Amino acid sequence: MDTSFTAELFEWRGPAPFYWLALPEDVCDYVRAEAAEASYGWGAIPVSVRIGGTQWETSLLPRDGGYVLPMKKGVRVQEQVAEGDTVTAAMSVAPRGGRAANGTGRAV
Repeated sequence: MDTSFTAELFEWRGPAPFYWLALPEDVCDYVRAEAAEASYGWGAIPVSVRIGGTQWETSLLPRDGGYVLPMKKGVRVQEQVAEGDTVTAAMSVAPRGGRAANGTGRAV
């Protein structure tokens, strides 16, 4: 993983899955520097993420000039985190072509 950060899990009534971590500004800078090599449109940035013992692929979405990381229910349950908890995540921007077109991602 290329970077890590700690953030509070929050609920946002936007696109599913509704629970997110807002990336701190220094991590947003890292994402912006890597975005041209990774973005597949709509401002979404594919990433590989690890929280605790759970690793998966997803996409960051732009929000308020920064980025947010979605946390699936399965990850929240596996790592026993809930809204308002402080979570530490390790993350790498995934190169373009590293994810399947159907969004399932590659095996990690």
